[in-house]
Amino acid sequence: MKRSHHELRAWQEAMNFVETVYQITSGFPDHEKFGLTSQIERAAVSVPSNIAEGAGRSGEKEFLRFLYIARGSLCEIETQLLIAQRLGYVSNMEKVMDEMNILFGLLGGLINSLQKRGDA
Repeated sequence: MKRSHHELRAWQEAMNFVETVYQITSGFPDHEKFGLTSQIERAAVSVPSNIAEGAGRSGEKEFLRFLYIARGSLCEIETQLLIAQRLGYVSNMEKVMDEMNILFGLLGGLINSLQKRGDA
């Protein structure tokens, strides 16, 4: 059964983003498996998961709350990837940063759209 969140470009891009993140973390050192690797992967999975959960809720206020959580997870991932870069685990972050910026914009657009509907 297809759900409404499957139609959201933000959710679609977030699903792609998870794959990119997992490709990056697969190259992290083994000693980070339960540290940075796990944190980044969990945060990445939470982005499309929160979009889906919010879309499945009954009201726009709840959807907004989950979109804010998804956006916060993106900021968390950015920080963690920058830490990984500083530690020498990641060299080229251009693709993931581009995807993150697109996703941040899509989430912002959804948030703005829902806020405007709530104000009307």
